[in-house]
This record gives sequence, structure tokens and C-alpha cells, in this order.
Amino acid sequence: MTIPRKMLPAVVGIALAVAACGSSNKTSTPPAGSGTSGAAGGTSEATSTAATVRVAQVAGVGDVLVSPSGRTLYLLSGPQQSKPTCSSASGCTKYWPPLVSGGAPLHAGPGVNGSLLGQVSVAGEGEQVTYNHWPLFMYAGDSGPGQANGEGIHSFGGTWYAVSASGQAAKGGSSGTTTTTSKSYGGY
Repeated sequence: MTIPRKMLPAVVGIALAVAACGSSNKTSTPPAGSGTSGAAGGTSEATSTAATVRVAQVAGVGDVLVSPSGRTLYLLSGPQQSKPTCSSASGCTKYWPPLVSGGAPLHAGPGVNGSLLGQVSVAGEGEQVTYNHWPLFMYAGDSGPGQANGEGIHSFGGTWYAVSASGQAAKGGSSGTTTTTSKSYGGY
């Protein structure tokens, strides 16, 4: 997307303001520098060896599923648990890259119920990893392990939640309480 020259100062100003607020900022614009699915060095993970999903402690959400590199994994709440509704065609995977296996076998790491792991074929994405039939995604706004900046975001027809070891939405931590901060990213 090309930004008109006359809007560039405003866009730069907004980006600087968001960066100055840190990860606790709840903004109505997508994160600056969001990666794209499958881009070299991007946020999608495909491996040529076994894809291992494990459980890790993540501040604010408790014990949740993480990718092979330790990034928090999310589900999109909604009526179609077994069918991925977030796709590259909708622009969703730009912000919510799917965890793809690259055809590698799946392995349940510590804390993960192996019988809940699966895969679903997604046009243009390959084999997406699922857990308890929920397609798994990462969030472009998480720059690495231990972050859950995507928790509670309302976009693409549902709400994004980190995934608990039981295969349900973590909703803000092990106490089962929903996070009090509602984040909505208008337009996407």
C-alpha cells in the first residue's frame, strides 16, 4: 500500500507515538512493521523437521501453547472451529500468520496433549497446525517469545485468544477470567 505524501507526517507521528507507548499500548491501528506470512525472516513458521508445539508460561495469559520458536499461539473465536476463516485472501494472515507444518510431522512437546494436535489443508497456506480442531495462528505484534499482545483483539469476525493446554481460549490467564482491556483494530 502506498501512503500519499501529504499523509506521511501523520503516519510517522502515529508510528512514533505507538512505539513510545510500548507493548502495553492498546491502539486502533495494526502494528507497524507487521510481517507477512511466509516471508523470509517473517512471522510464519514452517520447518523441514518435526513441528513441536509446547506449553509455556506467558505473562498475562498463563500457561499457553507456543510455536517451535516459543511464540504464543492464538485461536480465532467463532462458529467455525474446524475451518480456518483467517486467510491470505482476506488479508488476515498479514497480521495473524498461521502456524504451518511445512509437511513435517507434528510432535507434542511438554504439556501438550498429542491427541489434540492435527492439521488442516488451507489453500495457499499449506498444512496448518490445529489443536482441539482450532487452527493455530501467531500475532505479528508479538516480536518474540513470552508476549501475548494479540490477546483479546477483536478483528476478522471474532476475538483472538491464546490457546490453553486444554485446547480452549486462555482468556487472560489460568484463573479463567477474561482480560479487562478490549482491543479493537478497526478495519481489519
